[in-house]
Amino acid sequence: MTKLVLDASAVLALLLGETGAETVRDHLIGSCLSSLNYSEVLARTTQLCGALDEAKRRVDQHDFDIVPFDSEQATVTASLLASTRHLGISLADRACLALGLTRGLPVLTADRAWANLDIGVAVRLIR
Repeated sequence: MTKLVLDASAVLALLLGETGAETVRDHLIGSCLSSLNYSEVLARTTQLCGALDEAKRRVDQHDFDIVPFDSEQATVTASLLASTRHLGISLADRACLALGLTRGLPVLTADRAWANLDIGVAVRLIR
């Protein structure tokens, strides 16, 4: 049973050993990640380690489900633009929030600005 949605910032904190990594580690089992956020994590990890294959190995060793970005997710993501624009929320961030909304799950993030959102999804900060 899935218990929360991971934001790319949370997964990156885990991979990089940043503050909050332990909180993410404690919530990995039963967590999920939007495929858009997975792509974002792979891209950033590739920049850091130099090779996509190595980045994929590092990311895929962790226990979370990757949820395909489908038409329902796309629609909810688009609907969040107006209510999140003032905070500069990106497309991938809105996809994460949309996954939380459609699944009725809280979102785990390192992005403190999300604590100010009032869109119907619970936001938990890792630091």
